[in-house]
Amino acid sequence: MFYFILSLILLAAILLILVVLVQNSKGGGLASNFGPSNQILGARQTTDFLEKLTWGLALAVIVLSISANLIISGGSSDEARDTELREQIENAPAAAQSQQQAPPAGQAAPQQGQPAPAPAPAK
Repeated sequence: MFYFILSLILLAAILLILVVLVQNSKGGGLASNFGPSNQILGARQTTDFLEKLTWGLALAVIVLSISANLIISGGSSDEARDTELREQIENAPAAAQSQQQAPPAGQAAPQQGQPAPAPAPAK
């Protein structure tokens, strides 16, 4: 379903690019250099249609993008992530405690009832 929506977004974006390139510029730009040819090629209804089509395609891209985002985030539920996070939090103190109880490398762990060996003097 995601790839179908993604292909619709791509199609709408390409059509949007083409429709924007077909439109006459409102501020002149390159179209003003060609003078009366703009009057011959287009009518007022055509520009209204192209403007409405531009807004429609832009809206379609936005709606499809939001729906694709909802499909992606719907793939993994919040409950599964919360459960995994809770397990990590519960296991974290146990892991930290086991690391604290482990003796440093190269030293034997002191037996119960026996004092810990004194550190070597600094040289």
